[in-house]
Amino acid sequence: MKKVNLRDLYPDAYKTDHFVEVTEDVLETIRAAERAEAAYDRRMYRYKVHYSLDCDNGIENAILMKPQTPELLLEEKQLREQLYARYYLGMRVSEIAVTEDVDPSRVRDSIRRGLKQLAKYF
Repeated sequence: MKKVNLRDLYPDAYKTDHFVEVTEDVLETIRAAERAEAAYDRRMYRYKVHYSLDCDNGIENAILMKPQTPELLLEEKQLREQLYARYYLGMRVSEIAVTEDVDPSRVRDSIRRGLKQLAKYF
């Protein structure tokens, strides 16, 4: 068992020295985290780079994504309702077409397009 000063690890929480005994595994994990942080600081200094805290470059993706127009939102809502009616309520394509007052081929195409969009996410 090794002694660790919690003030060194958590300077904001511990204003005075507070020693605890930890196992070798815990101490090695703490040291590995300290080494990783030091390596990160060296890379920042050496290459003068700044890494985003946002996971998977979400900032860039948010800028690149176009805002949806009301027409697209309405179309997606209609597509969700058609998929729900077809697969959850068990309605036939002809029944959905009658309730929406459209041609059944349009409903079939819309459902096929919606399944392709879902396949991108799953």
